[in-house]
Amino acid sequence: MMDSDIDTESSSGWRWWWPSWRPTSASLLKSAEAKILACLKNNLCARFVTLPNQERIWTLTVTNNSPHKRSKADSQMPLVMVHGFGGGVGLWIQNLDPLCHSRPVHAFDLLGFGRSSRPHFPSDATLAEEQYVSSIEQWRQAMGLERMILLGHSLGGYLATAYAIQYPERVTHLILADPWGFPERSQPDAEVSGRSVVKRQAPPRWVKALASVASLFNPLAVIRAAGPWGPGLVNRFRPDFRRKFESLFDDDTMTDYIYHCNAQNPSGEVGFRAMCESLGWAKRPMLQRVHLLPPGLPVTLLYGSLSWVDRSSGDQMRQVRPDSYTRIVVIHASHHVYADEPEEFNRVVERICSSVD
Repeated sequence: MMDSDIDTESSSGWRWWWPSWRPTSASLLKSAEAKILACLKNNLCARFVTLPNQERIWTLTVTNNSPHKRSKADSQMPLVMVHGFGGGVGLWIQNLDPLCHSRPVHAFDLLGFGRSSRPHFPSDATLAEEQYVSSIEQWRQAMGLERMILLGHSLGGYLATAYAIQYPERVTHLILADPWGFPERSQPDAEVSGRSVVKRQAPPRWVKALASVASLFNPLAVIRAAGPWGPGLVNRFRPDFRRKFESLFDDDTMTDYIYHCNAQNPSGEVGFRAMCESLGWAKRPMLQRVHLLPPGLPVTLLYGSLSWVDRSSGDQMRQVRPDSYTRIVVIHASHHVYADEPEEFNRVVERICSSVD
């Protein structure tokens, strides 16, 4: 059964008017995303990839539009990008063009998010994670990708690591951008490093706001419960998203997109909540399993210096893999490193990709 959320209430007394209460729809999400993707200057192929169980994963493939460079780029190792919680492919808009110059770039909406199918997720953490990982593998098979450079942000980083543990032969380099779910909850918020004490960055206001409702509902239930005030609520709690993309849009394009991604059936949230001990911690911390990654699989962790994510997990991961390539890169940015400092992020990722080739 789906976790408690006002969206899933079956009472016939009010069910009939609920869709009109929330100013969202699949077509509005499609329109919001189309406005974002119109900024792309290279070749874009956007389609649904159907899995064996008939669930569909919304997928973008961006390739170099220069004829004399295209053939060489198409032969290089593809880059696959996996968004974080509450996100979608549109959030990569400042990264897709620069990163496709030397190789095909694929980005998809995780099952339960964005425009992808929104199936039922089990309440068991292991089963929910396996459903995500299996869907990624089925997507890879449907796409015909033999191997890939796999990049995941936040929740996407957690799932990318879980995928690489299960299917290491398919990943040539694992790139984790401010990954969620790595440390154990018992880890202290401050640790002694030499003579100095390094404290974790305090979670931003919006994280605390989500945490306050996460114990009762799915994490973004408040956006749906707000009905017609939902879009304004996103703007209020996430004004930073307007700033992050101000070089492309001077209006509410990005916050509208985020609203429509998250105001519909909370399928992905149910899967995420199943894996959470609380909003900031995973029931199955990834640090307990990173030793299962093959020693020969290179890993790069990109952290935002201003992020609420504890980057000491990267140091611990390096200790767990002493004889393996495990590199840590810190960018002066918040949790959304790819959007705060897109040029630096793109340079780092492109350098990694070039090393694979």
